[in-house]
Amino acid sequence: MALLEIKSTREIAKMREAGRIVATVLKEIMALAEPGLTTGDLDAHAERRCADFGVIPAFKGYHGFPACICTSINHEVVHGIPSAKRRLKPGDVLKVDFGAIYDGWHGDSCVTIGLEPLAEEARTLIRVAEEALLKGIREVRQGVHLQQVSGAIQDYVEGYGFSVVRQYVGHGVGRNLHEEPQVPNFRTREIPDPKLKSGMTLAIEPMVNLGHHATRTLADRWTVVTLDNSLSAQFEHTVLVTRDGYEILTDRSKV
Repeated sequence: MALLEIKSTREIAKMREAGRIVATVLKEIMALAEPGLTTGDLDAHAERRCADFGVIPAFKGYHGFPACICTSINHEVVHGIPSAKRRLKPGDVLKVDFGAIYDGWHGDSCVTIGLEPLAEEARTLIRVAEEALLKGIREVRQGVHLQQVSGAIQDYVEGYGFSVVRQYVGHGVGRNLHEEPQVPNFRTREIPDPKLKSGMTLAIEPMVNLGHHATRTLADRWTVVTLDNSLSAQFEHTVLVTRDGYEILTDRSKV
C-alpha cells in the first residue's frame, strides 16, 4: 500500500489557511453566480482573489488545465472549462470546483449552485449530494476504515434512487493536489481500504447523477459528462482526520 502522509501541527495550520481561502472564494462565487454572467467571469473573480490572498490557484496549469476553477453545468460532471462565451441560464445546475496553494499546501473544495427557478428534481439532487458529503464526513475519525465513509455516501445517494459516479473518486490532499489514498464514494474491493489516522487530510467529493453513473469525456479532453445526459451535482470538502472525529478545513460557515 502507498505511504499515507500524516501532517504535522505546523503543516495542518497551513492547510487550514489554504482551506479558509478556498472557502471564502467559493462563498463569494456562490453569491455572484446568476443568469447572464459567464463562467469566465467567475474564473476571473477567483484569479483576482488568489492574487489578493497571495496564493497560487491549484488547478491552473495542472496537467495543462487552462483556468483557476472548474465550472461544470447540468449534465457536465467535473472538469468543465470556464469560458467568456458560456453564459449562465435560469435553471442551471452549476458545479464550481476550486483549489488554492498556501505556502506549499493545498485546499480543495467544490459546491453546486442551483440557479432559480430550479426544477424540483434538480433541487433534490443538489440537496442529496450535499447531504451525502456530510453523511460521509460524519464517519471520519481515527481507526475507521476509509470505506465506512464511502459506504455512508453510497447508501444515502442510492436511497434516493440516484447514482454515485464510479470513474472519479476523492483523494488525499496536502503538499500535492492529489495524494494517496483514493477516496471512493462507493464500496469497492478494487481500491485499498486503509484505516484512517489522525493527521491525514482527505478531499471527500461525492459526484451524484440523477440517472446512471456512467460518464464520458468530451473532445476538449477535460469536460466529463453523464453518458445518459442526466443532471449531476457535486460537493467537496478538505477534511482533517482527528483522534475523535474530523475538522472540515474548507468550511464555508466559518468564513
